[in-house]
Amino acid sequence: MSTREVSVWAPRAARVDLVLDTRTVPMTGGDGGWFRARVEVEHGERYAFSLDGGPPRPDPRSTWLPDGVHSPGGFYDHDRFDWGDADWSGRAWRDAVLYELHVGTFTPSGTFDGAIQRLDHLTGLGVTHIELMPVAALDGPAGWGYDGVAPWSVHEPLGGPDGLKRFVDAAHARGLAVLVDVVHNHLGPSGNYLADFGPYFTDRVATPWGDAVNLDDAGSDEVRAYLLGSVEAWLRDFHADGVRLDAVHELHDNRALTFLEELAARVDALAEQLGRRLVVVAESDRNDPVTVTPRDRQGLGMTAQWDDDVHHALHAWLTGESQGYYADFADDPARALQEVFSGAFFHAGTYSSFRGRIHGRPVDTQAVPGWRFVASLQTHDQVGNRAQGERLSALVPPGRLAAGAALLMLGPFVPMLFMGEEWGASTPWQFFSSFPDPDLAAAVTAGRRAEFGSHGWDETHVPDPQDPATLERSRLDWSELGTDPHAALLDWYRVLAALRHAHPELRDPALTEVGLEVDAETAVMTRGSYRVVAWLGGEQTTVPVPGADEVVASFAARDAPRLDTAGDVGGRSTVVVMPGETVAVLRSTR
Repeated sequence: MSTREVSVWAPRAARVDLVLDTRTVPMTGGDGGWFRARVEVEHGERYAFSLDGGPPRPDPRSTWLPDGVHSPGGFYDHDRFDWGDADWSGRAWRDAVLYELHVGTFTPSGTFDGAIQRLDHLTGLGVTHIELMPVAALDGPAGWGYDGVAPWSVHEPLGGPDGLKRFVDAAHARGLAVLVDVVHNHLGPSGNYLADFGPYFTDRVATPWGDAVNLDDAGSDEVRAYLLGSVEAWLRDFHADGVRLDAVHELHDNRALTFLEELAARVDALAEQLGRRLVVVAESDRNDPVTVTPRDRQGLGMTAQWDDDVHHALHAWLTGESQGYYADFADDPARALQEVFSGAFFHAGTYSSFRGRIHGRPVDTQAVPGWRFVASLQTHDQVGNRAQGERLSALVPPGRLAAGAALLMLGPFVPMLFMGEEWGASTPWQFFSSFPDPDLAAAVTAGRRAEFGSHGWDETHVPDPQDPATLERSRLDWSELGTDPHAALLDWYRVLAALRHAHPELRDPALTEVGLEVDAETAVMTRGSYRVVAWLGGEQTTVPVPGADEVVASFAARDAPRLDTAGDVGGRSTVVVMPGETVAVLRSTR
C-alpha cells in the first residue's frame, strides 16, 4: 500500500467522488476546477471519478486501462519497473534511418513482447530509430491507433504499460531509439469522456473528426497542460526518445505562443534534464518550413517533419499513377523528382490542382538541412489509404522497388521505411478497426466504403474494416524473408543502409549539394564522389557517368551493370552499361 494524492481537473462539476474498488471517497475542490484526495491504494487497484453523482469515468491521465476504455483505470507505479538503460543517451537524429512499425500487425502475436523478438532484424537492417504507430488505449482490441481516447495510456492488448517499457528497454539495449506517434488533434469516437470533465474541445473550429481540441479558447490553459504532460510522460516515464505528432495542421491555435512552440521548448528542457537526445517529428500538410525552423529564428522548433512531396514524386515516377494528389507530380514526374530532391517541397508557393489553390512556401536550402525532412517510399497512410491496401511491391517489379530504395536511402533526407518494405512484403496493409458497438462498427464500414467510392474506387471491393480477416491479411508474413525476390531486396536494403552509415557523402544533408538528373526512365543522383544510377527500362542501355571507375553495389533483374569507356571529342569518358530494371551505386576513386 502507498499513499497517493489523486487529482483531476473537472471545472464543470460541483462535486467529484473518487470511486475505488471497495469505497468511495469525496474529493476536495480547489482553485481552477481541480479536485484532490489523499488515499491509501495498491498498485493495480481500480479507480474512477464520479462527476456530480454520475457514472464512474476513467481518469483522463490514466496510464493503465486494463479493462478497456469504458472501465476504471488501474493505479500504476512507474517505480516498479527495473530499467536497464541507465547509460543510454540516445542516437543522433541527423544520421537516422527510421522504421515505422505497427505493433499489432508487426508479428503474429501483435504485442510488444512479440516485436522484441524482431529487434535484431532491425539492427541487422541498419535501422537506428523506430517510430511506433499510436499505442494509446482505444475501444476494441485492434486498430491503427488513431482512434485512441486516452493520450496518457498504453493499450492493454498490445501489452500495456509494462509491455511498452520492456520494448523500449530492449530496443535501447540494441542501440535503437524509439519514437511514439501521438495524436493530439482529435480523439476516437468511442470511450472519449474528456468533454465530461472540462472544455477539452471547442465548437468554434471543425475538423475532419468533429470539434477541434481546445488550444486557444476559454479553459485552454489546462487542456494544453494536459497534452504537454502526456508528451513528457512518454519521454520521461517510458524512456521514449521522441514523439511523432499526427496532423499538426489540424491543431488550430491562434495564440501568440503556439502549442507547438511550447511543446518544443518543454521537450528541449526535458532533454537537458534527462541527459538524453529527444526529438519531435511533425506530420504537417502545410509545406511550411517554419515548422522545422528553430525557435530562436522565429520557427516552431520541430526537429523534423514528414515530407509527403518526396513520397509523391518518387511514387509518380516509379508507378506512373496520376489519381488524386499524384496528379501534379505525374504531369512531369522527372521535374517533380528533381524539385523535391533540391528543395524538399514540390508545392512551394505553387498551384496545387488537388487543393485548387496555391500551396506551400519555398525552403531556404542554404539554411535548412535535409535531415529536417522525413522522406519515404511507403507509409501507413500511403499504403493503408488505398482501397485494397496495396504496398508498392504490388504495383511495380523488384527492379523499380530497388531503384526507389536507392534514391531514398542515399538521398539527403532522413529515410523512413514502413514495416515489411525492406523485403517487398506481399501482404497488404489495409484499414481495420474492432469497435464493439455494432452501430458504430456499421457506420465505420459504410463510411470507409463511401469515402473510397467518392475517390473513384469500386465500393463493393473495399475490405470491411470490422472483419477480423482484414486485420489478419495486414499482418506481416516473416516466412517470406528466405525466398526471392524478398531475400534479394532485403539484402539490397541492408547494403544501402550500410553504405549510408559508412560514408558521410551518402548522408550529406546539404540540399544544395544534391545533383539529380532525371528523365522518364533514368535517374542519376550525385552524392560527392558517388553516383546512384537507376534505369527503369526493360532493355539494356548505357548511361554516361564521367569519372566513375568502380561499381560499389548494384541490384539487377538479370545481368549486373558494368563500367565501360567510350571515345568522344575530348578523349575518353565512362559509361555504365545497365541491363533492364537495374540500379547501381558507382564511385570515383581518383
